[in-house]
Amino acid sequence: MKPHLTASSSDAPSGNCSGRRKRREKMLEASEIRLLMLHFLAQNAAHGYELIKSVEELSKGEYSPSPGIIYPNLTLLEEMEAIEVLDAQATRKAYRLTPAGETLLADNRAAVASLISRLSSLAVLVNNRNIPAVEQAIHRLKMALNGRLAQEDISDASLQTLITALHEAAEKISRS
Repeated sequence: MKPHLTASSSDAPSGNCSGRRKRREKMLEASEIRLLMLHFLAQNAAHGYELIKSVEELSKGEYSPSPGIIYPNLTLLEEMEAIEVLDAQATRKAYRLTPAGETLLADNRAAVASLISRLSSLAVLVNNRNIPAVEQAIHRLKMALNGRLAQEDISDASLQTLITALHEAAEKISRS
């Protein structure tokens, strides 16, 4: 039985993005990682580390899948006969796509395009978030919010005012 390989487009990036730390939280489902690996292997044979770097490069350094995600999925793709090892005697295994892998990739072309778009948009997010005025505004909002929420005696009315202000700000930002 072949594992399910299609990707869900409903997975949204999560977590915080301060500075240039790479995202390590679960941003992609295993099936999505497998599709990306097939995509990159369709371009060139690669080792697991090179696949990690390819995903990192796509997101301009914002997301880096862990070896604990990549290597088990390489094994699974190999078991599915979607990829094969180039040289079994080599110290580091390099993989290439098989005809079955090409078919899986072709069958999931739209999902792959969506994944590439999602990861590429992380780079745009970071570039825009690194504009000094945007950084200052985000920092100021965080400080004000954290300062107010750190007060023990905050009243229900104050909490409701704060929640309303956050909702209004989110709405204004969405419409800008």
